[in-house]
Amino acid sequence: MSRTVDGSPHASAPVLAAYRYCEAVTGQQARNFAYGIRLLPTEKRRAMSALYAFSRRVDDIGDGRLDADAKRARLAETRAVLDRIRNGGIREDDTDPVAVALAHAARRFPIPLGGLDELIDGVLMDVAGQTYETWDDLKAYCRCVAGAIGRLSLGVFGTVSAPGVGAREIERAPEYADTLGLALQLTNILRDIREDAAGGRTYLPADDLAKFGCPAGIHTSTAPPDADFTGLVHFEVRRARALFAEGYRLLPMLDRRSGACVAAMAGIYRRLLERIARDPEAVLRGRVSLPGREKAYVAVRGLAGLD
Repeated sequence: MSRTVDGSPHASAPVLAAYRYCEAVTGQQARNFAYGIRLLPTEKRRAMSALYAFSRRVDDIGDGRLDADAKRARLAETRAVLDRIRNGGIREDDTDPVAVALAHAARRFPIPLGGLDELIDGVLMDVAGQTYETWDDLKAYCRCVAGAIGRLSLGVFGTVSAPGVGAREIERAPEYADTLGLALQLTNILRDIREDAAGGRTYLPADDLAKFGCPAGIHTSTAPPDADFTGLVHFEVRRARALFAEGYRLLPMLDRRSGACVAAMAGIYRRLLERIARDPEAVLRGRVSLPGREKAYVAVRGLAGLD
């Protein structure tokens, strides 16, 4: 087994440089995610950074200022890069560091790269300005943009046997990873109601909005007159809590450090959800977030197996 100067197996200097680029992107753009993956061993942390950097590229296209046709063209180009990764067409000296890192990670771990196709499909829904009539409709979108990320991550984490966890339960690990991704995405949707509305997007199901007196959506820093905005938020919070409870069934199937990583990332979002539940209208006044010290506390609890 060949080793590089830093002792990591199977990684040449160009590949290590590509991973460093992905880790820099992750550290700058995804603080919650970065808090979690720092608990992983080096190879898994690098692989997760490569997954994040590619996913971020897809998201940035969807959120950018290009017109819809240009976005679709860019997403098609990105899918073509993914096909090259899948087919072994990326050389270590390729000029795209994200592709180099992800190609290497996909050789090291059984990453289901089709999940990135699903992510692209989900962003294409955003480009089309799709809205969602029911929870089932929104759930299909969330499975593309977040559930798929859960399943991709599980390819890096792997599963382990645990007392009281049978083989059939372990077979459901991708399902639990998917559900945990849904919980995180629904929390994101609640946190970003105002920001998404400013960008012309409404994610909460039309059925739910109408039920609580918000048929036209939320577009200002105050709830519509006569609307039960607090009731709406609490309804979605209960749904997210149920998703978290189901998704947490994944944790006993992960090794200690992978489990700590997932517990930390999920724990940050779960605490964010509870902060929203305590003050629903805070999401209309600005972006709700956790201070760095609280994120660090959650990460420590995850590593200690307390969350």
